[in-house]
Amino acid sequence: MLIHMRGIAKRYQMGSHVVNALDGVDLDVDRNEYVALMGPSGSGKTTFMNIIGCLDSPSEGTYVLNGEDVTEMVDDKLAHIRNQEIGFVFQTFNLLPRASAFQNVELPLIYAGLDSATRRQRAQESLEAVGLADRAHHKPNELSGGQRQRVAIARALVNRPSIILADEPTGNLDSKSGAEIMKLFEELHGHGHTLIVVTHDDAVAAHARREIRLRDGRIEIDRRRVVASTAKGV
Repeated sequence: MLIHMRGIAKRYQMGSHVVNALDGVDLDVDRNEYVALMGPSGSGKTTFMNIIGCLDSPSEGTYVLNGEDVTEMVDDKLAHIRNQEIGFVFQTFNLLPRASAFQNVELPLIYAGLDSATRRQRAQESLEAVGLADRAHHKPNELSGGQRQRVAIARALVNRPSIILADEPTGNLDSKSGAEIMKLFEELHGHGHTLIVVTHDDAVAAHARREIRLRDGRIEIDRRRVVASTAKGV
């Protein structure tokens, strides 16, 4: 079991009013699952994503990630978990504009304290995995939107994390580039990666093998499905 959550609640105090963003959520995710996390505005989807990614802590409940209880961890330990266990892919790419693709991919390894030879090898391997080895020395403004997202995915992969957590990964892309990114996700899943994709787009969610929908801070739907082979190339 990669993710084991029980009774996850998140409350915010807004003046005299308490907002229950999450209300006792239970979730288990195995290795090599491909999950789409969905829900309307105000459903708790973003809050849940932040807790899964160790960007926020629950008000109640337990969260065991890859065998470690992260619920009560201090900030420094959580930062280490985020760096080592979770690869983030954001809608806005979040690349350093003055750094090359290679330098952007290498950055998490610098934070992890790896030596330069290991950093070079891993960064190169990650760029090769997303088909951008020939763009290693290009800066973000010299790349298309789809290529920038591929760099972001390579950066997410470089520390060999337990989970790739993607937030609206095709939201800033045209349909062709978005389809290419979803095909890349299919390939990553095929190679054994665990993917959690947060999206409002049914077409993006259709690639996942499991769909979780939140409403009013609770899981409304949790269903698994077989994806048709024709979707793999889409």
